[in-house]
Amino acid sequence: MPSPSEPVTLTMWHVYGSQTVSPLNTVIDTFNHTLGTEYGITVNVVSVTSSSAIDKALAASANGEPGADAMPDLFTAYPRVAEIIGPENLLSWNEYFTPDELAVFHEDFLSEGYFGGELLMLPVAKSSETFFLNKTLFDRFSADTGITAAALATFDGVFSAARAYWDWSGGQNFLQINDFYHYAYVGMKAHGSEFIRGGRLRLEEEAFRSIWRPLAETAIYGGLCFEEGYAASRWKTAEVIANTGSTADVLYQPEEVIYPDNTTEAIEAIAFPYPAFREDAPGVIYRGGGLFALKSEDRRRNQAAYIFAKWLTGKEANLEFVTNAGYLPVTEEAMADLFADYAAIEKDNYRSVYAAVETMLDTYTFYSLPLYEGASEIQHDFEANVKTVLKAAHHQYAKRVSEGEDPRAVLDALVEESLAALKSLSGT
Repeated sequence: MPSPSEPVTLTMWHVYGSQTVSPLNTVIDTFNHTLGTEYGITVNVVSVTSSSAIDKALAASANGEPGADAMPDLFTAYPRVAEIIGPENLLSWNEYFTPDELAVFHEDFLSEGYFGGELLMLPVAKSSETFFLNKTLFDRFSADTGITAAALATFDGVFSAARAYWDWSGGQNFLQINDFYHYAYVGMKAHGSEFIRGGRLRLEEEAFRSIWRPLAETAIYGGLCFEEGYAASRWKTAEVIANTGSTADVLYQPEEVIYPDNTTEAIEAIAFPYPAFREDAPGVIYRGGGLFALKSEDRRRNQAAYIFAKWLTGKEANLEFVTNAGYLPVTEEAMADLFADYAAIEKDNYRSVYAAVETMLDTYTFYSLPLYEGASEIQHDFEANVKTVLKAAHHQYAKRVSEGEDPRAVLDALVEESLAALKSLSGT
């Protein structure tokens, strides 16, 4: 057992707050100065970055690539990293957590971390997706057009608003969808179909056509952003005023926007439930990796990892962490406490996130993404292909309409051509 006379330092890589003050680092500091001091355990965060960067760094470490950093003792990642590192090199949390200690976790969250009978990924925070809106600028648009926030409950309404905003603003984008893969996965579910079967995308199905057409029509006409990066950076300059994305996006939302003339304006941001594809079948992704630990031959280091992990997933520490990051807690008790009293959360935009999630918990179906061979690469390629195809089609539309072609005919033709191009790029 670790102790102050025989201290243990654990290095850690994680993803929570890479572009702002990290709420996890704040909680870890508390651990280091309280229970950590009691047991002689220090958790030293050496990297806060993205999940894709952690994947690459872990692979480099595992493969012994020249210049690679040493493997951390603790890291947050998605289940796919177990294959990279090798399950035999990872700590089985269920060798340290008792059955009673594991029973307090949300069952679905916990089940994602099992590889056979070994619990290699411990849930520490989960996120869902919502629709974020710059209410300050939307209210002006609404006053002039009559389009209200009620229209944003469905993707049909969102896309209609995006096209109207493009016209009203003189060619400004309304919306950025941070995850087209998620859009397609949930959309196909809503239409009673599957986006992925047998480890391949099912772009030839009629259900995919049903969700592609409204997306493509709006992208080609104008109103959707297809640039690289996440939406939060474009909120700062009002390049977009809405996005779908992780509940954790609230951590990066600016409190003001900066216009091209360098003037600034304070804004109010609000979150709504993820838009429905069909009102009778609303659905949304829940996601988030978990905490992995490198197995050590020194049992004290494994025990130190367990002591920290148990503390981090305890109700008090977990609620402090997740409510400052836009995530959901991972135990049933903490979840119940959060939704019994989220009105006590200090920031308005954070409260609106949890209000949206509460609505979804009552009425939505929650989906976890399937894990299959090559999933990460397929998702990455799909995102890139959607952006490439629709950006090109948008430029074609503007050019052809400016040359005098009928806008409706051009739009219809480009919707079909873009779908064919996407299938070709995706190999379907």
